[in-house]
Amino acid sequence: MRIYLVGGAVRDRLLGRAVADRDFVVVGATPQDMLDHGYRPVGRDFPVFLHAQTHEEYALARTERKSGHGYHGFVFQTDASVTLEEDLARRDLTINAIAQDEHGALIDPFGGQRDLEARLLRHVTPAFAEDPVRVLRVARFAARFAQLGFRVAEETLALMQQMVAAGEIDHLVPERVWQETRKALAEPTPSAFLRTLRACGALRVLFAEVDALYGVPQRAEYHPEIDTGIHIELVLDMAARLAPGDDLVGFCALTHDLGKALTPAAELPRHVLHEQRGVAPLRALCARLKPPAEHAALAELVCRHHLTAHRALELRASTLLRLLESLDCLRRPERLSPFLLACEADARGRTGHAEQPWPQSSILRAALEAARAVDTAPLLAQGLQGPAIGAALRKARIRAIAALKANSHAS
Repeated sequence: MRIYLVGGAVRDRLLGRAVADRDFVVVGATPQDMLDHGYRPVGRDFPVFLHAQTHEEYALARTERKSGHGYHGFVFQTDASVTLEEDLARRDLTINAIAQDEHGALIDPFGGQRDLEARLLRHVTPAFAEDPVRVLRVARFAARFAQLGFRVAEETLALMQQMVAAGEIDHLVPERVWQETRKALAEPTPSAFLRTLRACGALRVLFAEVDALYGVPQRAEYHPEIDTGIHIELVLDMAARLAPGDDLVGFCALTHDLGKALTPAAELPRHVLHEQRGVAPLRALCARLKPPAEHAALAELVCRHHLTAHRALELRASTLLRLLESLDCLRRPERLSPFLLACEADARGRTGHAEQPWPQSSILRAALEAARAVDTAPLLAQGLQGPAIGAALRKARIRAIAALKANSHAS
């Protein structure tokens, strides 16, 4: 029974990155051996165990054979005869197929260290093509490591293109697509996720509403990058910069401009009413992708109201309150921050605007604070009842926001 540290922990140590989780593979053992050593079984599809003290995962070395379509179409073999190299051979990328023994020695049969140095994301064996999730995983790793100069190896990209052409990714279940997408949106460079999927043709299949934005022109005086798809990439990366690791803000950034793909050709490069037009494709994407309810809800609010937020400095107090009411921020104030971060990412996610301030955030935060600070006690003391209380409260909130605006102009 031999135990090896494998996967991301080895890769990240070699890259000089912090190691968050450690995974181990056990060679020459049976499930009963693991139980006899006090490990607790947790694997459903194949034997995975938790260490009694550290609770880290220990998986028996295994091989896998394609038996059908999609992510679940595999038959696994786990017995004491499976070698470490056979286990490493089933992994997706060479940089994830490096093992380390208890003495710190590296076992690297597929050149993972070489590809780390060359900054390449390269598949281990042709068996890569058997698992469609790996297309998404490569794109996600591109989003994680783009800042370090990593790129997808040409032969791996060609293999991914073949997988898309063969219809293999059509069998991906929404839960796995969302799981990988959510992780990618939380990476430092989510734009690389889109570019990688687009390069292999998967973006058109999995995110048709986003793919349709590429090549759609915008007015150069507002969008020097012109292409709406490029704008989305810039917004995604700005969202990752403003809200690191926040996939909720990232999803709002990804979907806020879907309506621009539906602008009539005669109206281009202007996009009047793109906020309203974007709701239908956003709902279609969410119905297919099945993100959490709050992701879908906030993304729609950003889609509908991001232009109103950009005009916050010039809006009347009543319009500012109406925006806050539309966001349901008076009842759920925690919604305002991710909404504003997505809107700021939109404003700064334009060529030449990355360092531009976005003071709209401050006025909207202050407006919400002023509106929520209005005391209802004086209204109740007046004997108001029913709808009259709501109307009086709304007027009081408008006055509070108006006073805030007046003070800000005075200062």
